[in-house]
Amino acid sequence: MMIKKAATLAMAVFVAGGAAAGGQTVTKAAALSTTATIQAIDSTARTITLRDEKGVEDTYVAGPELRRFDELKVGDKVKFTYYESLVFQVRPTGEKPDAASVAAALNRAKSALPAGSLTVQDKMTVTVKAIDPAVPSVTVTTPDGRTVTRRIEDKANIEKLKVGDLVDITYTRALLTQVERAK
Repeated sequence: MMIKKAATLAMAVFVAGGAAAGGQTVTKAAALSTTATIQAIDSTARTITLRDEKGVEDTYVAGPELRRFDELKVGDKVKFTYYESLVFQVRPTGEKPDAASVAAALNRAKSALPAGSLTVQDKMTVTVKAIDPAVPSVTVTTPDGRTVTRRIEDKANIEKLKVGDLVDITYTRALLTQVERAK
């Protein structure tokens, strides 16, 4: 699964529903689950070929982080659940922005077969540079100085937004993986 950098996705928060004015916090979350079957394993190259529920196959390299690679078998089912949440809050102009940060955590489950989770959380503050209610769209400046413009899904998110407002964004992704023996 592709996981984009929070700086690029910072503007995606404005696609979330709900009003974001007056210090209100807006949250949008989603979960996607899928199952794939191991079709082939190359122990020398440490690759695994998976076929998803739609019949699409792809081969992945299993780095040294996957410690129990030798326990995987052709036919095993691998369940993936991907969680994503976006939270943003508008702060008054002039308030000092928080420092951008990225935190990650890898947890290995103590189970009969390999399982674990990977969570990544990006935090940043962007500054509203321009608002175009006709499109509707909003342009912001990221902490590293880039300017990003995104179309807005819910116009209510920009109705009370002003140029110069600071928007705190927290973007969290988590991937849970579990292997089950074929029956």
